[in-house]
Amino acid sequence: MPKLAENYTEDTWLKLRDAVGAIQNSTSIKYNLEELYQAVENLCSYKVSPTLYKQLRQVCEDHVQLTESLDNLSFLKRMNRCWQDHCRQTIMIRSIFLFLDRTYVLQNSLLPSIWDTGLELFRTHIVSDSGVQKRTVDGILEQIELERNGETIDRSLLRSLLGMLSDLQVYRDSFEERFLIETNRLYAAEGQRLMQERDVPEYLHHVARRLEEENDRIMSYLDQSTQKPLINCVEKQLLGEHMTAILQKGLGTLLDENRVTELTLLYLLFSKVKGGLPTLLQFWRDYIKSFGGEIVCTPEKDKDMVQDLLDFKDKMDNVAQSCFARNEGFINAMKEAFETFINKRPNKPHVITLRAGNKEATEEELERILDKIMIIFRFIHGKDVFEAFYKKDLAKRLLVGKSASVDAEKSMLSKLKHECGAAFTSKLEGMFKDMELSKDIMIQFKQYIQNQSEPSNIELTVNILTMGYWPSYTPMEVHLPPEVSIFMFGCCSSDYLGKKELQVSLFQTLVLLMFNEGEEFSMEEIRTATGIEEGELRRTLQSLACGKARVLNKNPRGKDVEDGDRFNFNNDFKHKLFRIKINQIQMKETVEEQVSTTERVFQDRQYQIDAAVVRIMKMRKTLSHNLLVSELYNQLKFPVKPGDLKKRIESLIDRDYMERDKETPNQYHYVA
Repeated sequence: MPKLAENYTEDTWLKLRDAVGAIQNSTSIKYNLEELYQAVENLCSYKVSPTLYKQLRQVCEDHVQLTESLDNLSFLKRMNRCWQDHCRQTIMIRSIFLFLDRTYVLQNSLLPSIWDTGLELFRTHIVSDSGVQKRTVDGILEQIELERNGETIDRSLLRSLLGMLSDLQVYRDSFEERFLIETNRLYAAEGQRLMQERDVPEYLHHVARRLEEENDRIMSYLDQSTQKPLINCVEKQLLGEHMTAILQKGLGTLLDENRVTELTLLYLLFSKVKGGLPTLLQFWRDYIKSFGGEIVCTPEKDKDMVQDLLDFKDKMDNVAQSCFARNEGFINAMKEAFETFINKRPNKPHVITLRAGNKEATEEELERILDKIMIIFRFIHGKDVFEAFYKKDLAKRLLVGKSASVDAEKSMLSKLKHECGAAFTSKLEGMFKDMELSKDIMIQFKQYIQNQSEPSNIELTVNILTMGYWPSYTPMEVHLPPEVSIFMFGCCSSDYLGKKELQVSLFQTLVLLMFNEGEEFSMEEIRTATGIEEGELRRTLQSLACGKARVLNKNPRGKDVEDGDRFNFNNDFKHKLFRIKINQIQMKETVEEQVSTTERVFQDRQYQIDAAVVRIMKMRKTLSHNLLVSELYNQLKFPVKPGDLKKRIESLIDRDYMERDKETPNQYHYVA
């Protein structure tokens, strides 16, 4: 290079070095920036780009340094100023040496750009220094801990410093690993402590608040790459490690108290944790089985069982819909749980429709109640047991006029028919036909009586029942007075005329008519005169002497009728109504009645199993035991144990309806 060119190059570099120094020292630059830019371009044209690049790197490297301060916060602020100054200086230097950056550096792929060189120098001489790095990370972690403890910190400072670590590509190794370790330690200890100190609703809200805070930190100053491991850490330590404890301690209370907000939060939080929803589902299922089982299996709660079941089903439906996001798994688990506990007491589901009616309810309300009842009904396995008990109780309601609504009863029959088929409800429908026919006959009978020359003073109502439709009743012989016997040919109720008109049953009529012949009678005298069975007589006298309308006086007074009691007509009887209906006290269902009804159902099942086996074998001729049992399970409408099926098959073999294969004992042949 000519001597003149060398002098120019040297002078130009000195000028550029002075400018860089001014920038680094934050003093004014003596030269115009455009002039400096042109000087760089001129130097590059003299083919001294490699030298210029090395000299610039050396000048920048010589300047990079950090003066340490005393406390962590002051150190962080000094580090941040150093970083900000370094970035600003690097940008200005690059603008002067832009021509060098876009020509020589760009053409040499192994060389870092001027900006990257600035980052590299800062990383090498400052951040990579173990002491500086430790103080920086310690200071940042200290500030985050203070914020987690409720103190206010300078978030912009942390955002700048963490951005620096990210730009220098040391964020993960120098900061994130330590940050996650400290976070894990903090929340592990916090979870253990708060699970002991707080109740479940308060704990759930705390977890939600912590998750919200950590997400806010990510948005404010942490790198986005930290989000997943950070949130996973919080969820694991505050939720994952305590799932069973949370549910054991609080799920029952949340469900009992219908805490919709907390249940929704519980589902939301558990959905974030691995295995959370399956664990919640299992506890949910167990709760329903336990709570529902207590309703069904506690005899003391039988009176309110129906309403309790309907209320419980509504409540669980609302939880599944509102709190558990209509999760199909939870809905199916609820159905499975209801099916399990409702069938724990197989001879009791018949109560489902007895007390659901409400005479004050509108037709629309009754219809809604019946729709809910049908949902419960679908869970019942032994629908034949239900049919037997329902038939017995429906008969009682129809005969004594205790049904809340005949239309509701018929609507229920329609729903049962739709659900189970016409055969299921044929006898029940026959009972209603009998009641309607009896009503028509009684209208004709009353017209006949009124047309007689001497009309009777007794108004009589009789129900004519078809034997096959109704439950069987034990015949009871009673002694009828002449004024009644001419009319009697079935179950009836009558009106006793006088100052008041009484609507009473046959047994009540027989007792009251005795007081036309005498002033006072003992219970034994009444029993001898009427022939009414002792238990029925006690309930009859109780209805006349101990109820709301006390036509008779009992001596001594009391709610129950005892052997030595005596009765006389109540001449002081008063009532605001002229026509008074005195309800007969209904005998509660006895254990013997339940057993008898259950045994009849069991016997009917034996006949159905036998008929199904013969029907299948007649069609298939030869069948293995396993295939026969499989066919039976497909055809039978009630639950049955394999052992019971085997007994019926053995019975049919003994009666020569079928036979075993001589070589293969597990194979059967139909005997024509």
